Amino acid sequence: MADEILLTQEGYDRLKAELENLKGPVRMELAEAIREAKSHGDLRENAAYHEAKLNQSRVEGRLADLEKMMERAKIVERGNHGGSIADLGSKVTLLDFHFEEELEITLVGSFEADPSRDLISITSPLGEGVFGKSVEDEFEVEAPAGTQKYKVIRID
Repeated sequence: MADEILLTQEGYDRLKAELENLKGPVRMELAEAIREAKSHGDLRENAAYHEAKLNQSRVEGRLADLEKMMERAKIVERGNHGGSIADLGSKVTLLDFHFEEELEITLVGSFEADPSRDLISITSPLGEGVFGKSVEDEFEVEAPAGTQKYKVIRID
């Protein structure tokens, strides 16, 4: 299926938890905020009511997106490489030759990617570069700042 969303088990669990939270507590809080705002009278000039309705619209949109994602989600299990090959879900420690420091990343599907949390998509330049590599392998990545060189130190 070409439109599958590849996820690790952890990514799928996060999506599922967000979906359940939005369907339950968040929806209830929004409904209460709308009820409260309605009780203040004239809705045409009621900023609290309009804000609550806007928030409700955002949440319902996110819910629809999450439900579509869950339908298309494919949980990809790590290969049985014993931590010898970097694949989806691998935690990889790299040596960045340019900065002469180690960095630890986790390889994830593009939907789960969050570079601020070191979750790197396997479709990003760095993710593509490290995907399929073994410990001690060196590789280069074309980045906006120029070519970056890395070495795989550890795969968990």
